[in-house]
Amino acid sequence: MAGTIFAEKTETRLNAAERLCAAHGSRLTDLRRQVLGLVLEAARPVGAYDLLDGLRADKKGAAPPTVYRALDFLLEEGLIHKIERLSAFVGCTHALDGSHAEAGHPHAAQFLICTGCGQVTELDDHGILHALIHATRQIGFMVRHSTVEAEGLCAACLGGAAL
Repeated sequence: MAGTIFAEKTETRLNAAERLCAAHGSRLTDLRRQVLGLVLEAARPVGAYDLLDGLRADKKGAAPPTVYRALDFLLEEGLIHKIERLSAFVGCTHALDGSHAEAGHPHAAQFLICTGCGQVTELDDHGILHALIHATRQIGFMVRHSTVEAEGLCAACLGGAAL
């Protein structure tokens, strides 16, 4: 897998992922690194079987459990997000670019899913998270993780139409 070459920006993010894993006492293996690289380079959220196809370019014997184990690790480390609505994955650029929420606070992941072109945009709006935390505290619930998925049309698909 050493033969896989990613774009410079992806390599920078992969190096950041290695440092984050090491800080957590875990290891970004070559396989996990390749899966993360494929997720990061995908133009849109990518499914597990698409990742498997990408892996098979370098590793002919790759099987679904291989991809799912790598994805589970990457999710646990906070390096990727699963878009439940699409059963697909995107890289957590906030974690990999160093703008992740501070320690001890849940990551405020919100995704805008364009039903026109399929583009997914990640927001990290702490106002939404704080509103959720406030509302849930009133009923005695503590938020540890939150993902909001909103469907609509992106600016390009709206074509400049008034909101």
